[in-house]
Amino acid sequence: MSSKRIVLLLALTFLFVSAPLAPLVPDASVSRTAGAASRAPVRAPHGMVVAANRIATEVGVDVLQRGGNAVDAAIAVGFALAVVYPSAGNVGGGGFMLLRLRDGRTTAIDYREMAPAAATRNIYLDEQGNLIEGEGSSTLGYRAAGVPGTVAGMALALKKYGSGRLTWAQLLEPARRLAAGGFKVSYALANSLDSKRDTFGLYSDSRRIFLNGGRLYKEGDIFRQPELAATFRRLQSGGAREFYEGETARLIAADMRQHNGLMTLADLRGYVAKERVPVRTTYRGNEIISMPPPSSGGVILIEELNILEGYDLRAMGWSSANRYHVMAEAMRRAYADRAEYLGDADFANVPVAGLIDKSYAARLRGTINMERASTSEKVRAGHPPGAESAETTHFTVVDREGNVVANTYTLNSSYGGKVVAHGTGFLLNNEMDDFAAKPGTANQFGLVQGERNAVAPRKRPLSAMTPTIVLHPDGAVWFTVGSPGGSTIINTVMQVITNVIDYDMNMQQAIDAPRIHHQWLPDELDFEPYGLSADTERILKARGHQAFVRPNAGWTTGGGYMGDAQGVMIEPQTNARLGASDSRHEGVALGY
Repeated sequence: MSSKRIVLLLALTFLFVSAPLAPLVPDASVSRTAGAASRAPVRAPHGMVVAANRIATEVGVDVLQRGGNAVDAAIAVGFALAVVYPSAGNVGGGGFMLLRLRDGRTTAIDYREMAPAAATRNIYLDEQGNLIEGEGSSTLGYRAAGVPGTVAGMALALKKYGSGRLTWAQLLEPARRLAAGGFKVSYALANSLDSKRDTFGLYSDSRRIFLNGGRLYKEGDIFRQPELAATFRRLQSGGAREFYEGETARLIAADMRQHNGLMTLADLRGYVAKERVPVRTTYRGNEIISMPPPSSGGVILIEELNILEGYDLRAMGWSSANRYHVMAEAMRRAYADRAEYLGDADFANVPVAGLIDKSYAARLRGTINMERASTSEKVRAGHPPGAESAETTHFTVVDREGNVVANTYTLNSSYGGKVVAHGTGFLLNNEMDDFAAKPGTANQFGLVQGERNAVAPRKRPLSAMTPTIVLHPDGAVWFTVGSPGGSTIINTVMQVITNVIDYDMNMQQAIDAPRIHHQWLPDELDFEPYGLSADTERILKARGHQAFVRPNAGWTTGGGYMGDAQGVMIEPQTNARLGASDSRHEGVALGY
């Protein structure tokens, strides 16, 4: 899409929200060069938006240029992604927004999905106590959906932290126009939709909308979503509560009744987004700010960084076997604690202070043998002081005033539960699989989770989403980063942070660099294709690591790669915004 066209779009959007406008047909394709570790980040003097799709990124930049702040832009980006990036962008899911305001205040907005009142502890087990598979499970269909939080979360952010210069209706208008007028299907989107033909084909609305009635979308086709556009129009006129109390809510509830779903109109009316206090630590003098429970992301990230702080990673060398060894051992111990201790802190005693305590990390560090890998069979959750999800997307916005938004939100699996709520045009999440449907049994990401994350009515499932902000020792914002990737999210963010702080990489290098992943169980050290040298792999295996090239994880642009990080750094000398989008996918950084 040309810059003149997008400027014209937003001009019309903000001036004539109610006016009928001609269809919009932007081009969603964008060329990316994978693995370009020496690429420079995108520079801009005033503001920066980094997201997984060019169209949505352009929408955010135009909001900034028209006087909106980072929160305004984030809301417009989030709803635009629901149209042009439907595997993860959403109105039928939920997530977490981390904010640092120009005056230094920080807050975390939790708009994670919530279990319906009918969701009981054993709802996903059959009569023999085994996990139900297929339709009716925690991963597929109507019963897999938690009460969506995205609309409520965006509304809370706008009400408390928006600029006041742009209205809710104006910020939804670009998404409405994209849904009504359509956009060109990229090669990646066409392949992604095709890969879900079997599960989309189970549900009539999903088949009609996302499989083009069975004809399948091809690169260059125009993808229009009139029912989704109508949903946005209702939200514009009725406000965010329309989603939970109005016609949209009634459509969801009626479809649930017809298909034996769990969610009711009372569940929707009872949903609230919450503000929470971020978790914090320091790493080599730099402050780390991240998400608290019900995300495990911030707590486990901090536990890993606290363990690693006791090693001279710089002296080890960035791609050395020693560096990968201690990282894997830190990951193993932190994820063992995740399985035991993490859950919704509104329902369970989560020992956050103990898990992020540096003395606790020192004790865990003392159990690491530099010459030999631990085994996950022998590594169990530790004893911290006070102890009693993969299709996601992240976007980052920094405005000219210095406000920072790091937002990660999700449908859980790619395209969630594959169900479109009839008459609404949007996909519902399958977030119920992020609970421990059967504590001690792995979920779709292979994560083993404990009793604190068992299913319960109105509870929020544990997440791995890790939007994070890093400050210089003087308190100024240095950079912000987040990523999708299910169980790999925390380790992706951790490696980006250490790449910058320990190895002086620029934002783009830190994001593009190869990654590893260990999550305690299964006892495997995964790495990306071409991520380790043969010598390093041999040394790690000689120490006892079960190291494997990561298999195809369902990404749209090639198997085996971990995450899709999006980050922005503020250059201290010039105050320039330096944006970086992961070369593993087709996102883009744009500024002004």
